[in-house]
Amino acid sequence: MNRKLKKNKKYSGYVVSLWILYLIPISFIVILFVSAATGKLGEMPSIEQLENPKTNLATAIYSSDGTVLGKFYLNDNRTPISFSQLPKNIIDALIATEDERFYSHSGIDFKGTLRAIFYLGKKGGASTITQQLARQLFVGVRSRNKIEAIIQKVKEWVLAVKLERRFTKNEIIAMYLNIYDFGYQADGIESAAKIYFNKKPSDLSLEQSATLVGMLKNSSLYNPRRRPKLTTNRRNVVFNQMYRNGYLSKNDLDSLKELPII
Repeated sequence: MNRKLKKNKKYSGYVVSLWILYLIPISFIVILFVSAATGKLGEMPSIEQLENPKTNLATAIYSSDGTVLGKFYLNDNRTPISFSQLPKNIIDALIATEDERFYSHSGIDFKGTLRAIFYLGKKGGASTITQQLARQLFVGVRSRNKIEAIIQKVKEWVLAVKLERRFTKNEIIAMYLNIYDFGYQADGIESAAKIYFNKKPSDLSLEQSATLVGMLKNSSLYNPRRRPKLTTNRRNVVFNQMYRNGYLSKNDLDSLKELPII
C-alpha cells in the first residue's frame, strides 16, 4: 500500500513539474506581449501611424498617351500598386515560401513558432508575412543583442495582430511587396519588375515571380545580376515550396528548374 502511495506521489510530482515547465514560458511570453502592447517595452506606433504608415514614394512623369517618361525621387524609387495588379503566380509563390498558413492565422503562426523553438530555427523561421511587414514598417533591423532581439520580436507579434485587425489579407500582401527593397534602387514590386525584367508586375512569368520572391530572403545575396547561380538555387527553393504546398505538379517543378534566371 505504501509503495503504491509513493508511486502515485512520484507520478503526481512529475505531472506538476511538467505543468510548471509548460506554464512558466507561456506566462513569460504573455507578460512580454502585454508589456509591449501597453508600451512598457518602448514606444509603439499609434493607430493613425498603423493605418497610414510612412513610405517614400517616387513621382512618375507621364506623356499625353499615358507612357511613363521618367521618375524622380529623393530616397526611394517606389510606386505602390494594389493587390489586383499583382499576378496570381507571385502571390502563390510568396505564400508557399514565406507563410503557408497566411490565410488561416491572425498575424502569428503559433504552429510555426513552436516548430522554430523546438528545432532552434533549423527548419525555417516563424515570422509571418504580417510580422515581416511590421518589422519593415516600424521595428527595423534585428538587434544583435539577444534581449533587445526578443523585445523586437514581441513587438512584431503585437504589431502583426494590430495590422491584421486593420487591413485585409490582400492589403497586407500588397503592402508587404510594395515596401520591400529589392536592391538596385528597386524599392517595391513595381520597380523590381521593371528594373530586373522590364515588365509590369501583372506581366511577370512564374519563374520571374519566383526569382523576386526568392530575393525577399536577402535581396543583396540573391540578386540575379550579381549572383545568378546563387539566385537560381534560391529561385528553385521557391519552386520546391510551391510544389510542396500543391501549387505545382512534379512535371512543372522539373521543367521550371531548368529555365534560366533572366
